[in-house]
Amino acid sequence: MRYFIELSYNGKAYHGWQNQPNAISVQEVLEDSLSKLLNETKAIVGAGRTDAGVHAKQMFAHFDTEVDFVEEDLVYKLNSFLPNDIAIHKVFKVIPEAHARFDALSRTYLYRVDLKKNVFTFDQTYYFKQDLDIDKMNEATNVLFQYKDFQCFSKSKTDVKTYDCDIMEAQWFFKEEELHFVIKADRFLRNMVRAIVGTMINIGLGKISIDEFHAVIQSKSRSKAGFSVPAHALYLIEVAYPNTIKL
Repeated sequence: MRYFIELSYNGKAYHGWQNQPNAISVQEVLEDSLSKLLNETKAIVGAGRTDAGVHAKQMFAHFDTEVDFVEEDLVYKLNSFLPNDIAIHKVFKVIPEAHARFDALSRTYLYRVDLKKNVFTFDQTYYFKQDLDIDKMNEATNVLFQYKDFQCFSKSKTDVKTYDCDIMEAQWFFKEEELHFVIKADRFLRNMVRAIVGTMINIGLGKISIDEFHAVIQSKSRSKAGFSVPAHALYLIEVAYPNTIKL
């Protein structure tokens, strides 16, 4: 049987989602716990990668097993085994060909910016001291919908075959005293969201115009785009799938 796991994690202690040769990852910790509970070596496949320090409010992964278990019991036992910064929400059966990565219809990220110093959220948000033109930054979000190739926002050393992404939503808005940026797309490139946020902050500071933002995207050059904002304020908040994958 193939199962999906729905989980969340605080990425502070991890070198991203994906297994690394010399660093701890969320995937490694979850595979280790799952293997011990099912008494067999388990490899899991995630919905995608998150960089070191990035969090996930909703992440999915799949695994295969012939071991018979009660799904609610496995959730309880996994949460007992796992550290406090990883939580399992659901384990459910899916069709045999369902794939956590390839069947995902969209992924949604949230970036949190604090415009005032906050002693309670400094490790969850990016504290930015300077005034920003939020209207201009939201005007820039509309530019994103006019393009597909976002190579300028991708890490230069990457193994992707295409830099095309279909951006479905992008918006800046205030939530209490925080400034939030939410972006939804079918896929994201490595470092893409953090580079977009950094570039848009430069627009909000008046360092880049809307016309220059077009030119940055058209250049396909990472050196033309803005800085990469810190990882600790980035959250994967939703991964969407077709209902047809569930049994």
